[in-house]
Amino acid sequence: MGTITFLLVLSFLVFFHELGHFLAARFFGVKVHVFSIGFGKQIYSKYWAGTTWQIALIPLGGYVKMKGQDDSKPTLNESGDDSYNTKKPWQRIVILFAGPFANFLLAAIIYFAIALMGAKTLAPTIGNISPNSVAFEAGLKENDKILKINETEIKAWDEIGKVITTTQGALQFYIQRDNQLLIKIINPQISDSQNMFNERIKKRMIGIAPKGEVVTLELGFYDSLAYAYDKTIFASTMIFQGVQKLITGIIPSSEVGGVISIGKIISDASESSFIALLTITALISVNLGVLNLLPIPALDGGHIMFNLYEMIVRRKPSDQVFMFLTIFGWLILGSLMLLGIYNDINRIFLNN
Repeated sequence: MGTITFLLVLSFLVFFHELGHFLAARFFGVKVHVFSIGFGKQIYSKYWAGTTWQIALIPLGGYVKMKGQDDSKPTLNESGDDSYNTKKPWQRIVILFAGPFANFLLAAIIYFAIALMGAKTLAPTIGNISPNSVAFEAGLKENDKILKINETEIKAWDEIGKVITTTQGALQFYIQRDNQLLIKIINPQISDSQNMFNERIKKRMIGIAPKGEVVTLELGFYDSLAYAYDKTIFASTMIFQGVQKLITGIIPSSEVGGVISIGKIISDASESSFIALLTITALISVNLGVLNLLPIPALDGGHIMFNLYEMIVRRKPSDQVFMFLTIFGWLILGSLMLLGIYNDINRIFLNN
């Protein structure tokens, strides 16, 4: 069942990505020969509205084959008003960007649905308090619930850190303890900490940790839109930063995961709850959007770079350069896929 869920989720995300390319291409009058979910041998197809819609044997991706654009033939050049390579560079950029944008949009829609269904988050209830911390000195205790900081109402634990790190000076904490309302003035201190990439950083802290209680957020329509926007932006930023840390060596290459890791994550989420599955699907959708925007010649981001070059210098790269960079891009992608699979297999043996 986990494998089926993985294939369905991946196919859905690929379909949405390629649909972005397809709709943008058709908007500019570009003919689309093939819309494929998967690669390799065709196992199902239907010709409709001038396009062959197909499902292929290897379900680990997909593509739209446009007139005048074919990654398997990088120097392909076809004439006609309905050809991709006769369109203006900015139009090609829109077509290329539409795929990743569709993934970001899909993630936002999923996060919006999660918010309406009842997004779960850590409650703003204090668990551990560090000895000699400013929170300890102010008299905060375990099970205290933070209701408000200054004029900002607190509904979730992560909102506490946002307020502390984005404000200056002392803060007024409104605390619920049993049936009492207490007000504590606390001046956060700059302390050593670690970010999500295990980098040592300094930030304003008061020395508290969550109790671990989970609450369901009750969000209206507009609050759900804000929730979806914030989650999509946060996920996109996190993945962009993760790629940067990987390139600079802060994150070791052993952390790169492949299709086996993705499959296991989706399978585990599907067994946990439907909302957990939706959350992972949204995160993977953002991941696909970000990774496809990387300036690697075989990806959308690489093609966007070629078109930006053409807009700036008023001419296309030579066929030799284009061919070389495209093949080089495929080698990079192939190497990353092999690295991911190698790491996945290593983890399986280590866990056993």
